[in-house]
Parts: sequence; structure tokens; C-alpha cells
Amino acid sequence: MSKQEVILCEELESSLAHAIGKCPHDKLFILTDEHTHRLCLPQLQNVSALKEATEIVIGAEDVHKTLETLASVWQALSEQGATRHSLLVNLGGGMVTDLGGFAASTFKRGIAYINIPTTLLAMVDAAVGGKTGINFNGLKNEIGVFAPAASVLLETELLRSLDAHNFFSGYAEMLKHGLISMPQHLNELLAFDTEKIDYAALKAMVGRSVQIKEDIVEEDPQEHGIRKALNLGHTVGHAFESLALAENRPVLHGYAVAWGLVCELYLSYIKVGFPKERMRQTVQFIKENYGGFAINCTQYERLYELMKHDKKNTAGIINFTLLKEVGNICLNQTTDKDTIFEMFDFYRECMGI
Repeated sequence: MSKQEVILCEELESSLAHAIGKCPHDKLFILTDEHTHRLCLPQLQNVSALKEATEIVIGAEDVHKTLETLASVWQALSEQGATRHSLLVNLGGGMVTDLGGFAASTFKRGIAYINIPTTLLAMVDAAVGGKTGINFNGLKNEIGVFAPAASVLLETELLRSLDAHNFFSGYAEMLKHGLISMPQHLNELLAFDTEKIDYAALKAMVGRSVQIKEDIVEEDPQEHGIRKALNLGHTVGHAFESLALAENRPVLHGYAVAWGLVCELYLSYIKVGFPKERMRQTVQFIKENYGGFAINCTQYERLYELMKHDKKNTAGIINFTLLKEVGNICLNQTTDKDTIFEMFDFYRECMGI
């Protein structure tokens, strides 16, 4: 898998012009959703290379990350004369970069694409690392391929229009990167003033967060080994997310990951000895900033079944990424059903549910 170029932009317009120039193409397309069409595309109006671009607009939010939306993008590319030498620019959050990347990587067996993530979650997670895909059959990211963007352009000035919920959704992935890397990075994340955001400091933290992910992806692009570290919080988090969708009370991905971190740090504590005080400190931050996702004991079985569909599993055995210490990663950990149910009890108790 080829390495993608990740650029922490000083000036988005010039960075985009440079990235487009590095991808010779016959036709240029730009994929937006209803939000980024209105809020973000106008900020690129001075990029001369985009003057001839054909825009494709899809519905916003994760409910549109579907086979139907994907087919509509393929249809638009086909009707507008895209060839295997065309270029697609994805301007949006993780839904747009995931779906747009999958559309590009499968249309005529693959066309080049560029990601411009517009949310914190997309910048530090979805748009970086080459994973693309859609939700299917009620399961998160069930269908997709590894296909890196030619370039990923990170412009943190775009985050000034982000609401608090979407900010914290992305911040959960940054917390995860802190937990799997080094105490200093986790400490600065837990101490950051999220009410009066210093965007210069945030830009530097985003850069560090993305570098942590990029280093892991470069070492293990196809997720055979260490890349599984990036799944911390996701085995349970995706189950929460899928249950929320099924019960028509959808939650943002990062919130589900944050609640998943609470659960998987507890497993880390009881299974491999993660420090109790560090677990308490992180759980308290999550409780204060994310609230809790309400579940009761009658839903444990459903959550357990959803976890059995996780892509990291082998032969139906639920596979966890756990931590001995911050940065000390234990891959391919398993546990029994009773312990998983105890984990849900712990989550409900410490989150006050």
C-alpha cells in the first residue's frame, strides 16, 4: 500500500493547488455533503484548479454512509464522464472521506483522490491511514478497502466552525492516540482547556496525534499486527454505535469510542494491570465531557452479539486491544462473557447510569 502525503497546512488554498498539481488528471470532481457544500466549499473559491471541478453533493451525517449513497456517487461520476484518469477531492468529515475514498478506489478499479477533512475526527482518524468504507447491514464500516489518498490536507482553521459535540467526537480519538503512545501527550490532552480553545496549540496537538497514527500505519498498513493498537476503545465503541443506530438514537462516533475507552480501560486494569489511578483520571475526563450512553442489563446480550461481528475477531472470539501502561500495548486479548458483562456493570456504575 503506497504511503499517503499528510500536510499540516499553513495555507489551504496553496496546499490544495500543489496537491492537485501532483495528480495529473483529465477531469476533476469534488465530493461534499450538505453541510460542507454550504460552510466549507466557499473557502476554496480562489483555488483556480477547482474552477472546472464538478461537484457531487450527498446527504450529511452517518445515516447516509450507505450502499445507496455510494451508488449515487458512482452514478454521478459515470454520468459526468469520469475515467480512470480522473481525480476526486473529498471535502468533509469522516463520512465523506470514508465513502468518497471507497467510491474513488472502486470506480473503474480505482481513481486518485485527495482528502480535505473538515472535522477534528476526520483529521486525526478517518481521513488518515487509508481505510475506506461504508456501513452495511447495521454494522459500522462493514464493507470497504485499504486505499490511501494521494494527499490529506489538514487545515485546523476549518475547525473554528465546529460545534462542541463534534469537537469532542474527534478529541476522543486523540485521547486514544495519547493512551497508546506516551504519558506526556496524554497529560497535555487531559489538561487542555476545551472551553477556551487555543487553536495554535490544538494545531500542534493534531500534528502529534496524526503522526502517532501515521507511524503505526506505515509499520503495519494492512492491520496484521501493531495497527490493531488503533482499535483501543473500538471493540466496545462500535457495539455502542451499532446499538444506538438500531434503537434510533444515533451517537457520534467519537462519543461511542470514549465510552468504549471506559470499558476497555477497565478490562486493561483487571486483565493486564493497567494503573488504577490512570484509569480513574481518564474515565473522569470522559464522564465530565461526554456524559454516558444509557444501557441496562437487558441489553448486554445484544451488545455482546454486536461485538462478535468486530472485524478484528477470529472464529467468533472477541478480540481486544488492551494496555498495561500508557504506550504499553497488549494485542489480541480475549476474555470470557461473564467478564464482559462485569465490564458493562463497571461502565454503568462509574458513568452514573
